[in-house]
Amino acid sequence: MPTYELYAKDPGDPLWQVPASGAARFSWEYDDGRDRLLALYQKGKDKQWDGQRRIDWDLEVDPQDPLGIPDESLSLYGTRHWAKLTERDKGELRQHYASWQFSQFLHGEQGAMVCAARIVESVPDLDAKFYSATQTMDEARHAEIYGRFLHEKIGMLYPVNDNLQSLLEDTLRDSRWDMPYLGMQVLIEGLALAAFGMIRDTTDKPLPQQILAYVMQDEARHVAFGRMALRDYYRQLSDAELREREEFVIEGCYLMRDRLRGVEVLENFGISSAEAEEYSEQSEFLALFRQLLFSRIVPCVKDIGLWGKRLQQAYVDMGVFEMGNSNLDLLMAQDEEIAEKLDAERFAQEERERVAEVDDAIDAGAS
Repeated sequence: MPTYELYAKDPGDPLWQVPASGAARFSWEYDDGRDRLLALYQKGKDKQWDGQRRIDWDLEVDPQDPLGIPDESLSLYGTRHWAKLTERDKGELRQHYASWQFSQFLHGEQGAMVCAARIVESVPDLDAKFYSATQTMDEARHAEIYGRFLHEKIGMLYPVNDNLQSLLEDTLRDSRWDMPYLGMQVLIEGLALAAFGMIRDTTDKPLPQQILAYVMQDEARHVAFGRMALRDYYRQLSDAELREREEFVIEGCYLMRDRLRGVEVLENFGISSAEAEEYSEQSEFLALFRQLLFSRIVPCVKDIGLWGKRLQQAYVDMGVFEMGNSNLDLLMAQDEEIAEKLDAERFAQEERERVAEVDDAIDAGAS
C-alpha cells in the first residue's frame, strides 16, 4: 500500500527540497589517516548487517498495543479525556502514539542518511569520508527497518514533526563542512539514542526490542565518530568560531527539548493544541525522556570543546547542566552489550529449537 494512504495527517508535498550549499572536497592523500578513525571505519565494515535477516519479522505485533508500554506513559492518561475513552479508543491511541514515535524515527533516519552523504562529500579528510560511507549504509538500513515496521506491523504513519524538520533544515543549509557532524552526529543522533533507549528498555514486545537494540548498536559508533572528528577540528577554531557553533547547539537543544511531545496525536483525538501541550508538559514520561536526552548530548558537547559560558547557562536554564558529567563511553558500551546479549539469547534459543526438531525427527523414525 502506498505510504501516503497510511498517513494519519496530511504530510503535504510528497517531496521536501532543502537548498544546500558548500563545496565538495576531494583528498589526494590516500595513505594517511587517524588510527582511531580508521579503526572505527574497520568496525563499521565488520558490523554491517542485513535487516531482513537479523530481525525476526515473523513475530506478531498487535497494532492496538504495539509496544506494550504502560498506559501511564501516555500524556492523556489520568486526564478528564482519558476517563471517556473506551477500550477500543485506548487501543487506537496506543497505535497512534507508536506510529507517531516510529514515524519520527523513520524521518530522522532518512535525514541522517542525507547528512552522512553530505559528510562524505564535504569533509576534507579521507579517513572521515571512509567512515561516513559506512554510516550512510547504516542509516539506509535503519530507514528501511522503521519503514517496514510502520507499514507491516502498525499500519499508520505520521508526517515529520515541525521541530525535527527545522533542525534537519538548519543542519543541511549550512555550508560549513562540520555542521552536518554537529547537527546530526551530536544533536539528532543523541536525541535518537535517548528515544530509542527509553522504548527499548520499557517495551515487552520482542520485535520492537530487536529493532531498537540493533539500531542503537550502530548509533553508538556514529556518535563516537562525531566526537573524534569534531574534537580534533574544534581545537583549531577561534573563540568567535566556537561561539557560532555553540549558538547552533543552543537553538538545536531547545528545538529537541520541545520535539517529542506528541501534540499531533492528541489533536487527532479532538483535543485542542493548547490543551495537548499542557498535558504533554505535565507528563512524567516526557520529563524522564528529557533527562535521558540530555544525558547523551551534554557530555558529548562538552567533550568536543563547546563549553562556553552562554552554552553552560542555557543548560543551567534547562536544568541539565549536571549531565555534562555523564559517562558517555559507558552508555555507548552498554548499547553494544545489550545488542550482543540479545543476539546470543536469540540464537541460543534457535539452536535449542533446531536440536529439538532433530531429536523429534529421530524419535519419529525410530518408532
